[in-house]
Amino acid sequence: MLELANRRIVLGVTGGIAAYKSAELIRRLKELGADVRAVMTAAAQEFITPLTLQALSGNPVHTTLLDTEAEAAMGHIELARWGDLILVAPASADFLARMAHGHGNDLLTTLCLAARCPLAVAPAMNQAMWAARSNQDNVALLQQRGVHLFGPAEGEQACGDVGPGRMLEPTQLAQLTADLFPRQILTGTRVTITAGPTREAIDPVRYISNHSSGKMGYAIAEAARDAGAEVTLISGPVNLPTPERVKRIDVVSAQDMYAASMNALIQTDIFIATAAVADFRVENSHNQKIKKQHNSSGAMTLTLVENPDIVAAVAKHSPKPFTVGFAAETQDVENYARQKIQRKGLDMIVANDVSRTDIGFNSDQNAVTVIWPEGQQPLELASKAQIARDLVTLISAHYKKAR
Repeated sequence: MLELANRRIVLGVTGGIAAYKSAELIRRLKELGADVRAVMTAAAQEFITPLTLQALSGNPVHTTLLDTEAEAAMGHIELARWGDLILVAPASADFLARMAHGHGNDLLTTLCLAARCPLAVAPAMNQAMWAARSNQDNVALLQQRGVHLFGPAEGEQACGDVGPGRMLEPTQLAQLTADLFPRQILTGTRVTITAGPTREAIDPVRYISNHSSGKMGYAIAEAARDAGAEVTLISGPVNLPTPERVKRIDVVSAQDMYAASMNALIQTDIFIATAAVADFRVENSHNQKIKKQHNSSGAMTLTLVENPDIVAAVAKHSPKPFTVGFAAETQDVENYARQKIQRKGLDMIVANDVSRTDIGFNSDQNAVTVIWPEGQQPLELASKAQIARDLVTLISAHYKKAR
C-alpha cells in the first residue's frame, strides 16, 4: 500500500558508517509512494556519494548552503518549505548537538531551523557516545521541542562495541515515517475533478458564463490529494493557483471540458463534477466583434443550443467511474438534487443553495447536503477546505462500498 503517496520527504544524511543505509532508506520511502530529496553534510559524502542518492531518489542531491546553482533552482528556504517531513538518518551526535543548540552553519541545520514541517531524527553513533550525558541532554531537548526520535536500536556496532546506538533498519524507518501521517483513505485511487465556470463565446470579446470561482473544486482537489489520490483537475477559467501535486488541465468552453473529461476517464476511478458548466452556448458565435446595431429597436437575438451534459455522459461510460455530481440550486434544493441523481445515473450528489449570500459562489465558506440513493447527510456551514475534507471522507466510504 502506498502509505506515503503524495508525500514529500527531505532526507538528511550526516557522517557515519550508517550512511550506507540511507540509499536503501530512499528505496523504501519511494516504494511507499514518497517523493524524496536528499541533503548531505560534508562528512556524509566521505561515506557515500551524492551520485548514489541522486540515482535512487531521481532528484538532485543538495550538499552546499551557498550553492549559486541550487539557489537559482530551489533555494534552501524553498527546500524547507517543500518537505512534508525532514528526516535525518543517520543523525550523528555532532548533528544532534548543533540542531539542539540552533546552529545554522550548513545546509542541513539551516533547513531544520527554517522548516515548518515536522522533524524526525534517527540517531547512529557509538554506544558510549549515545549514553554520554551531554548527548542525552541534547536528545531530551529536541524531544521537548517536538522532534520525533526514531531509535536507536541495540546491537553490535562497527567499532566492535555492543549496545544502543545503531540506526534502525531502513524498512523500520520508512514505516515510522508513514506512521507520522494520517491514514490516506484514497491511496491508489485516481480522481478526476471538474471545477470553475465555462465560457461560451458570443464573439471574440464577449461570452456567456456564471459566477463560479472554482474554490470548491480546488479545495476538493487538495483534500483528495492529501487523502493519497492521484488527482486530475479539469478547470475552467479561474483566478486560483494550481494545487501542488495535482495535474491541472485548463479548458474554456463546455465542449472543451467535455472532451477533456472523456479523455480522462480511462484513468479515473472517481469523477467529481463540481464545475458550473454553462447549459447553453451560442449556436453560431461570431469570428469578429459584433457591432452595435443602430436601429429603432436596439435589440439583438442570439440563438442558443444545449451543451453536452458532462456528468451524465461520464455516468453512462463503460466502465463507469464512481460519479459524483453537484447541484447548485436556488430553490427546492433537495428535491431537484434527487431528480438529478435518478435522471443522470449518479452515485452521489452534493446539493447547495446558491441563493444564500453567505455560501456558494465566490465565498470561502459553504454548507451542503450530500445525497445518495439510500440516504443523505448534511454538512453544516464551514470553510470550503473543511467541507472538502468531509466530502472526500464520505465519497471514499461509498466508493469502497460500491466496489
